[in-house]
Amino acid sequence: MAETGSFQNQARSVDVTLDNGTHVCLRRIRHSDIGRITDGISQMSDQSRYLRFFSGSKTMPPSVVERLASVDGTHHLAWGVVNMDEPSHPAIAAAHVFRDTETSDAGEFAIAVLDPYHGQGVARILMLTIFLDCYCEGFRRLQIDILRNNKKASGLIRAVGAKAGAMEGPVAQYSLVIRDAISALQQMDSPRALQDIAAAFSAD
Repeated sequence: MAETGSFQNQARSVDVTLDNGTHVCLRRIRHSDIGRITDGISQMSDQSRYLRFFSGSKTMPPSVVERLASVDGTHHLAWGVVNMDEPSHPAIAAAHVFRDTETSDAGEFAIAVLDPYHGQGVARILMLTIFLDCYCEGFRRLQIDILRNNKKASGLIRAVGAKAGAMEGPVAQYSLVIRDAISALQQMDSPRALQDIAAAFSAD
C-alpha cells in the first residue's frame, strides 16, 4: 500500500469500472456543469434530497446551485461521477469539500449519489478520489453533518474512521482525519476500482 504522502493531485479524471461492469468516469466538477448539477438534484428521490440538503424541495435556490458549481480547486474541491455507458453520460454522483477559512487545513464534506446507483460502491470510490485531492491540497480534517436518521451515511462515514461529535437536534456532526480515511478505504476489498483510483493519484 502506498503511503498517503506519496500521492499527487495531477489527475483530472479517472476512468474505472464498477464491480457490476458499469464504466464510469470520475472527474473534477467545473462551472459548465451547472446544468448537470441542477438535473442531478431534480433526479434525486425526495428522501435522498432531504438527507443531502436537509430539504425536500425538488429544486435548490440558484445561489445554492451556483455555489456548488463554483469550484476553484483550492478552497472548494468537487468531483463528480458520470456513467460512460449511457449515451448522454449522465452525472450519477458528486462530492464537495469547502475549506473553513483561506488558511485552514479543515473543511466541510458532503456527498450525494443518485438512488439507482446506491449500493454499487460509487460513494466509496468518490470519497477516496476527493479525499486524495483534499490531502494533496493541504486539507487534514473534515467535518460532515449527517441527519441522525441517515443510518447508511453514518455507517459508511464511521467505516472510514469518522468520530461522532456534537448532536444538534436532528443533525449529527462527525469529524474525520483524512489520512485515516484514505488508509481505511485502501484496505477495503471492494469495490475493486479503489485500487485504480489510488494508482491514478500515485506519485511513484
